[in-house]
Amino acid sequence: MLDRLDIIESRYQKLHEMLQEPENINDIKKYTNIMKELRGLEEVVLTYREYKKVLETIKDLKELISEEKDQELKELADAELKENLEKEEKLEEKLKILLIPKDENDEKNVIVQIRGAAGGEEANLFAADLYRMYTKYAESKNWRVEVTNADETGIGGFSAIDFIISGDSVYSYLKYESGAHRVQRVPATESGGRIHTSTATVLVMPEADEIDVELDLSDVRVDTFCSSGPGGQSVNTTKSAVRVTHIPTGIVVSCQDGKSQHENKANALKVLKARLYDKLLQERKEQEGKERLSKIGHGNRSEKIRTYNFPQNRVTDHRIGFTIQQLDRVLEGKLDPIIEALIQEDQKQKLQGK
Repeated sequence: MLDRLDIIESRYQKLHEMLQEPENINDIKKYTNIMKELRGLEEVVLTYREYKKVLETIKDLKELISEEKDQELKELADAELKENLEKEEKLEEKLKILLIPKDENDEKNVIVQIRGAAGGEEANLFAADLYRMYTKYAESKNWRVEVTNADETGIGGFSAIDFIISGDSVYSYLKYESGAHRVQRVPATESGGRIHTSTATVLVMPEADEIDVELDLSDVRVDTFCSSGPGGQSVNTTKSAVRVTHIPTGIVVSCQDGKSQHENKANALKVLKARLYDKLLQERKEQEGKERLSKIGHGNRSEKIRTYNFPQNRVTDHRIGFTIQQLDRVLEGKLDPIIEALIQEDQKQKLQGK
């Protein structure tokens, strides 16, 4: 581990030197790539340097204890040694986690698609709740949310809503959210007070870069139509909404929430690239014969991953058996306890080689 950390630290120092070279300063793309690599290594290097300082302190304290005659000073040194040995253990564990190979998509923005599934209008209302939850979570992280397409229902739900979340390392947090989300509650329309169970599906995809997917526009059919509001009613007379169809795969993407046809087309192509990239990632994992992190990560699309139980104010993530009695807070975007538990379990499995 130490040899690997020495190599990383050398690379970090080299990157700092490269930032001062005129040819890199004047090349925005090169400079941006160097800065991105630096940021990716920074936490590892700073933790390693702190770890080395602790090791040096431990060495000095052990020498002091073996040579010191004053009993009082020995006891002080012993206490300090114990404290630094605990630090060493914690930093070593942190370094092991930091050295786990990162997902190549962790730094990327995401495209999220939420669909009302089983449960009729109640499922569509739950889809709206999930959209609001992710929006609130994004706000807490200073991320930007842009809706690209929304099929609203008459009473405030969404049969479907697509949106882009942009910011720092968005995918590293939200990649665990794909799957079927289940809600258990008494619908507003239920006069008998019976609890209904409904589901909505969430799909989180990393936004694809140009180098990730080569999209041949000759394979894409573009159709325009009038934007529609709740219940499918037309909300304008100009054909600003755009539908793109990728002919080889049959993937269809619609966007209607942009300000212009040009903006909707750009967003539709962005979503299409993400869909194609996600398809590529899934095929790659299947070819490698690996699970798609079905217990935690980029879960099975049909897999029930989480239950939101209103009567008990409870949220349970079924993949890791995590339960929190704070449904009201979770729906207000306080997702950190759940996501942190998922990240920790993911790291644990990777450390164990699963």
